[in-house]
Amino acid sequence: MEQLRDEYAESSCDVIVVGAGAAGMMAAATAARNGKRVLLLEKMEKSGRKVRITGKGRCNVTNARPPEEFASQVRTNADFFAPAFAEFNNRATIRFFERRGVKLDIERGERVFPHSGKAWDIANALLDYCVENGVKILYNTQVTGVLTLAGHVFGVRYRNKRGFERKVEAPQVIVATGGLSYPATGSTGDGYRFAADLGHTIEAVRPSLTPLVSSHNQMKYLRGLLLRNVRATLWVDNEPVREEFGEVGFSERGIEGAVALRVSRDAVDALIDGRRVKLVLDLKPALTEEMLLNRIDRELAEMAPTEFFAELLRKLVPRPLVMPLAEELDIHSKNYVSKLTDAEKRRLVKTLKGLTFPIVDYAPFEYAVVTAGGVRCDEVNPHTMESLKVPGLYFAGEVLDLDANTGGYNLQIAFSTGRLAGMLKR
Repeated sequence: MEQLRDEYAESSCDVIVVGAGAAGMMAAATAARNGKRVLLLEKMEKSGRKVRITGKGRCNVTNARPPEEFASQVRTNADFFAPAFAEFNNRATIRFFERRGVKLDIERGERVFPHSGKAWDIANALLDYCVENGVKILYNTQVTGVLTLAGHVFGVRYRNKRGFERKVEAPQVIVATGGLSYPATGSTGDGYRFAADLGHTIEAVRPSLTPLVSSHNQMKYLRGLLLRNVRATLWVDNEPVREEFGEVGFSERGIEGAVALRVSRDAVDALIDGRRVKLVLDLKPALTEEMLLNRIDRELAEMAPTEFFAELLRKLVPRPLVMPLAEELDIHSKNYVSKLTDAEKRRLVKTLKGLTFPIVDYAPFEYAVVTAGGVRCDEVNPHTMESLKVPGLYFAGEVLDLDANTGGYNLQIAFSTGRLAGMLKR
């Protein structure tokens, strides 16, 4: 859409939406569809920057699980989210995009993706929805504050692309500025400042669904490794606090993959509190220790006495893990299998069932999928998304203290809260 002349912003409108991400575009189009004159202000040069890169460029739109199962995946303030989800749930999201010509596929774990595999199809569908309903959009426009008069919203102050300060008036403002994750997309925490300036409490923000950094001395040799069908247990101060099953990956950022991202929320909070954290991987979750030992004995029985220990490991784990595992066990990779002692076999079993990674840090917001923390939900009406402190001020999306597990749940939070905020209920 062609950017509007800046002079438009000197006139008044019914609603101003700050932030053209998933929540903001849904809110703006919903309000416009209901007859409101809507101005959408975006600091970046285009809309939906974060949507366009989410899901590694494929965009996990939502999750098709039944409502009760969906709710269990919302980690923070699930009860607050319930009215928004009831108004516009995952099935409604699927219908919304398919009616707009975006064919969707449901993949493993009930995750929903565009059939094209292109995240921009989702971003463009949202933008088209705004344009078709008459939303006026200004890009390269940095909102610097929300204006109030006698405690009620009456507009926003902003800086245009030429650096000049301007203001635009409206009796209702929807803040949908996102969190702090992927700041290169424009999510730099502006909404937290707006909310705090207007008297809202901000729950401490920190990365969530983020890679975990380990001090394990083999980490640099594991980069690029992806382990499937493993069980991961997060331990905090020598107590198991969370268990997940699925994929774990290793990169220069740390330990990631769906399993690590799901436990990262608890790991980050524990690390911030100064507690001891470790991630323990069971590489053979389908086998008991005794069953695994029997399997090793069977493998050994079929091997020549002069075959190397590395050959045994290759029968048990992916090739990139062979040398790091030999180092972990302190058994030379070229030791003959005939020299393997019962104690060493038991140690191998224990390691395969409990490969331990001390967690000492977490990746920063640049690599976090979402932001935990934000505007306190008990200061917002869950049935309208309107501030309980400032009439006419609404919130939607990641700026709220709402986050969920990986798997499409966080984008659904954006769509549901954006839709509800855009209805401008009182």
